[in-house]
Amino acid sequence: MESCVPPGFRFHPTDEELVGYYLRKKVASQKIDLDVIRDIDLYRIEPWDLQEHCGIGYEEQNEWYFFSYKDRKYPTGTRTNRATMAGFWKATGRDKAVHDKSRLIGMRKTLVFYKGRAPNGQKTDWIMHEYRLETDENAPPQASSPSHDLSSDLP
Repeated sequence: MESCVPPGFRFHPTDEELVGYYLRKKVASQKIDLDVIRDIDLYRIEPWDLQEHCGIGYEEQNEWYFFSYKDRKYPTGTRTNRATMAGFWKATGRDKAVHDKSRLIGMRKTLVFYKGRAPNGQKTDWIMHEYRLETDENAPPQASSPSHDLSSDLP
């Protein structure tokens, strides 16, 4: 992948920046100043192939950031499908609140990749943080907004 960033650039955003700037703009279909987060189909890419799709220009990077639509397990259901050809992403622990000052703006879910199929998958060292926006109770509904997740992977 060609680098789209200037020499010396290091992309290391906080949870608040990922949710409050990048994810909020993506969901609102607004322009993001620097194209450093790729759109991918997470369920068609194995974790070990993410660097070639999501890297932003330097080899020592061990975190990759990407936008991916949520895949539904069933067309009319709410359960999320997190399976790939080689395995599946499994949620672990509690979701972490993401705040901008004292205001809740989103949540971060931690997922671990397992090779194989549930319930007999083999746990790997691949970890992903999945972010979602949380709406203010007084804000207008966002039913027409596309559903995006912003994720980062750590091997």
